[in-house]
Amino acid sequence: MTDHSSHDVVISAENLSRTFGDPTRGDGVVAVDRLTLEVGRGEVFGFLGHNGAGKTTTVRLLNGVLTPTGGRLHVLGYDPLEDGATLRRYTGVLTETPSLDEKLSAWENLTIYARLYRVPETDIEARVEALLEAFELDTRASEMVGGYSRGMKQRLALARTLLHDPPLIFLDEPTAGLDPVAARSVQDLIMRLSERGDHTIFLCTHNLTEAQRLCHRVGVMERGRLVAIGTPEELAHELWQGVRLEVELDGCDPDALSLPSEVHDVSWDGVEHSLSLWIPRREAIPDLVTSLVNAGCRVYRVAPQEPTLEDVYFALHGEADRSDGPVAEVTS
Repeated sequence: MTDHSSHDVVISAENLSRTFGDPTRGDGVVAVDRLTLEVGRGEVFGFLGHNGAGKTTTVRLLNGVLTPTGGRLHVLGYDPLEDGATLRRYTGVLTETPSLDEKLSAWENLTIYARLYRVPETDIEARVEALLEAFELDTRASEMVGGYSRGMKQRLALARTLLHDPPLIFLDEPTAGLDPVAARSVQDLIMRLSERGDHTIFLCTHNLTEAQRLCHRVGVMERGRLVAIGTPEELAHELWQGVRLEVELDGCDPDALSLPSEVHDVSWDGVEHSLSLWIPRREAIPDLVTSLVNAGCRVYRVAPQEPTLEDVYFALHGEADRSDGPVAEVTS
């Protein structure tokens, strides 16, 4: 993926906070706690966290729908608190459960919203037609939306989000509840938007595989706080010391092996004839293979295993038992 670190800053938040209730009465709830981040133009930024972590509140703050209780914020050069109405002309928001008028056709739904988004009347027909074709809905454009499948409704909702061609797009669980084929179709559409380079996408998702596939960087929220931010590779480097290996071998007794002292967390899968272990650095792999061969083992495969975003996510949330290696704390 393209490095977007040097691009113009589209979202800039510094110590952004939002509290619901009255802390002085003991009923205050901190939904967003001193959030500081920057998102660059053209970036797909993944915003991850459990339900209640503060993701939706953050999106509302970024769009000027909620008033922050502290901090500074600029989105597309606007202060959402002062210029929220103007800002929202340049953002598109797809909520987790988008509402569509199911008694109207796809064409009618998009035409109505194009007028609400102030798309010039002379452009509406061409814009709606192009989006229906791009989202593979053109052959059923005149049918009532109530007869659409879940995946078709989601594609229509995403098309509606893009009607006014916003430079900043917020997507909240865009593939939630979709079957694998429909989910992949929506993911491919997001990738095509990203590749154009003129859209910035702020993606809230629980789907860690989706985030790893689509996002240039991710931020992980927990109880309103940003606990980590970076590429999946950067976060893995901070969390894991060393490299996990899968070694397929035969012809020797794994329990009798004398492995180098730096090797740790060794486990043997007798069905797959696979040895799983951790070494401190990649440079130690040749010496490990030599020691296995000297012990009489036939080594068929040595595969370094890179930590996935799922490994990173669960490690950050204190669930290190979901991974095989030691972790180090990462904080914002």
